[in-house]
Amino acid sequence: FGSRVTRRRRGDAARHASSCFVGQGRGKMAFVKVLKNNSYFKRFQVKPRRRREGKTDYRARRKMVRQDKNKFNNKKYRLVVRFTNRRVICQIMYATIRGDMVVAQATSTELTKYGVPVGHKNYAAAYCTGLLVARRILKKFGLDETFKGKEELDGEDYHVEDEENDQRPFKCILDVGLQTTAVGHRMWGALKGAVDGGLHIPHTNKKFPGFKPAEEKGQEAEYDAEAHKEKIFGAHVKEYMEMLEEEDPTKYEAHFAKFIAEDINGEKLEEMYTEAHEKIREDPEFEPAEKKDITHTRSEEQITSSDGTEHVRCKKITLEQRRAKVAEKIAAAQAKLMEEDDDE
Repeated sequence: FGSRVTRRRRGDAARHASSCFVGQGRGKMAFVKVLKNNSYFKRFQVKPRRRREGKTDYRARRKMVRQDKNKFNNKKYRLVVRFTNRRVICQIMYATIRGDMVVAQATSTELTKYGVPVGHKNYAAAYCTGLLVARRILKKFGLDETFKGKEELDGEDYHVEDEENDQRPFKCILDVGLQTTAVGHRMWGALKGAVDGGLHIPHTNKKFPGFKPAEEKGQEAEYDAEAHKEKIFGAHVKEYMEMLEEEDPTKYEAHFAKFIAEDINGEKLEEMYTEAHEKIREDPEFEPAEKKDITHTRSEEQITSSDGTEHVRCKKITLEQRRAKVAEKIAAAQAKLMEEDDDE
C-alpha cells in the first residue's frame, strides 16, 4: 500500500514539474520551481497575534519569562520600560499562563505631584519614574527601610546586591520591548533610577551616557560618571534652552511654551529634579484621582449630566428593530410616490 501511495505522489510531482516548463522561444525551455505549493499552504501556521501586530519579540520574551522547574513556579519579576509620545511608563510584573500580572506601576505624569510639571519624557523624567517605581514596590513589600538605595546621586555605579544585608534585595530583569538598546537611550535613565532606588537589576554601565569603550586592544574602557549625572539632572535640556533663547527666541518660546508658562528656565532645572528625588523617597505612594460625583440621565439619545452638560449618544438597536426601521422608510417612500402619482 505504501509503495502505491509513493508511486502516486511521484506521478503527481512529475506532472506538476512538466507543467512548470515555460517556453521562451523555439529550442529554449526554462524550469520554474513552485516553492509555495498546495502542501506548503496546508502546513502553514499563523504567527501569534502580537507578532503579527509587531508588538512582541517572542524570542526575547521566552528568555525573560522562562523559569527553572526546580524553583517551583516562583515569580520572575521584570521591570518593563516603555515610552510614548508624552510620557514614560515603568511597570514591575511577572508572567502567568493567564497573562502578565502588574505588581506596581509608575508613570511620568505622576511627577507633577513631586514638583516636575513639564518635560515628562526626557532622560531626567525617565530617571525619576524609575526611582518612583522602585521605592513604591519596596514599600509595598515592606523592604523600603532595609534597602534605601543610593541617596547621594553622583552617577557612579551602584549595585544593591553588593551591600551586606540579612535579606536578599528585590530582583527583577529589564524588559525594553522592541526598543533598540542604543548607548545613552532614555531607557537607561529608568534603569539607573530603579537601581539607585534599591532594586537588584543585573546590568553593566556599557550603555550609560559617559561610557567610552577601549580604543585599542589591551586598553581599559572609561566611564565618566559626571556626564551621566548631568543627564540625570537635565543639563542637556538646560544647554539647549539657553542656546535657543540666545539664537532663536521665537523658536524657544514655541518649543518651551509649557516651561515658560510654569516659570521654569534652565537655571531652575537641577533644583527642580533634586527636590523631586527627595519627595519621591519621602512619599512614593500612588494617590488615585478623586472621582467626580456626576450623574447622567438618558432620554432616548439625549444624555443630560448633573454638571449641566448635554451629549447625544446613539442607542444600540437589535437586528429586528433595524429591519423594522428600514421597512418603515421603504413604506414611507412608496406612500409618497403613490401620492405623487394620484396628484398627476
